[in-house]
Amino acid sequence: MIERRTVFKAALAAGAALVAAACSSETGGTAKPTGANSDGEGGGAQPVAKITAEPAADAKDVPVLKPAVLKVADGKLTECKLSADGGKEVKGDLSPDGLTWTSSEPLGYGKTYTYAAKATGSDGKPVEFKGSFATIAPAKQVRATLNPADNQTVGVAMPISVKFQSPVKNRAAVEKALSVKTDKDVEGAWGWLSDSQVDYRPKEYWPQNITVNVEAKLYGVDLGGGAYGKADVTTKFKIGRNQVVKVNTPDHQMRVYRGGSQVKSYPCANGLDGEVDRNTPNGTYIIMTREPTAVFDNARYGYTNVNKKWACRFSNHGEYIHENQDNAANIGKNNNSHGCVNLLEADAKDFYDSAMIGDPVEITGSKLSPPMASDVKDWNYSWAAWQGLGAK
Repeated sequence: MIERRTVFKAALAAGAALVAAACSSETGGTAKPTGANSDGEGGGAQPVAKITAEPAADAKDVPVLKPAVLKVADGKLTECKLSADGGKEVKGDLSPDGLTWTSSEPLGYGKTYTYAAKATGSDGKPVEFKGSFATIAPAKQVRATLNPADNQTVGVAMPISVKFQSPVKNRAAVEKALSVKTDKDVEGAWGWLSDSQVDYRPKEYWPQNITVNVEAKLYGVDLGGGAYGKADVTTKFKIGRNQVVKVNTPDHQMRVYRGGSQVKSYPCANGLDGEVDRNTPNGTYIIMTREPTAVFDNARYGYTNVNKKWACRFSNHGEYIHENQDNAANIGKNNNSHGCVNLLEADAKDFYDSAMIGDPVEITGSKLSPPMASDVKDWNYSWAAWQGLGAK
């Protein structure tokens, strides 16, 4: 009898130890397991569910692009909630095996998020998990714009341009967030034209009649210096027919090519040959604007409020292709403009009607180098030099 009482007391002590172990937790939040089962036939205890979270409870400065994840071991998740300030639930997905829940939408800046999860362990008992974490609060949120805009059709030299409201320090992070997809293979690269502008251009002109999809997934991207991207931007546009304008300034002719074949030749007058600053500068440009009428002012050369028709701007340096019927005596014979390409009115209208934003304009034969202060100078770099403008 003494021996039997000793065994019975030992069994009671072992059972108490099992219950105490089942109530312990190693999770990052608050877990509340309710107990453990025996197999009913003297076997070992079944495992207690254990819920873990990433980011962990009480984490600070959590990146907003990192998904929140709840996992359970030795059980299955039965309820998973992640709520932002104010109680709005974050969307998420539970894996088919019930072991993992993952948020499926970006988190917000400067917010506190609260977990509320439940699981049932292999012991058949419920376990709860609660905890909170806080996301990063940027010193500055920077917006970006993307050009060309949605649904535009542009010429074969049109660059893709991303411009930021303020300078970017972390260029490599930005480039990782940018993607360009086309329905034909195109070799291209991103190049930084300034601290606040990065452009994409192909090695050669775009193939005609293709579609281009651009994604700039900048929300949550660390731009450096405490600044983060404010929002994603996207665009989908088309490349039109291949039309190229070529002007060799000594020839006094502006030639237009479609698909590689010359379709037009217009007599023209270009920048004054005898004064280099008035030359039409060499280089490859793009048609930037199409204006039925434009007003020209240049105090240096003594003219203001000069109105001209059918004006197509091709450089931020101030050069246009436009009508100048007043200069008809020199068109096709002498170069005497202040840098623009002068056409007769009928020819200017004919060209204007054919022109498209993004068409290349190639100028040769001048003594003036390309003006590199412009923010549209992509084609005035060799391909090797352009590649060198990417993030290091």
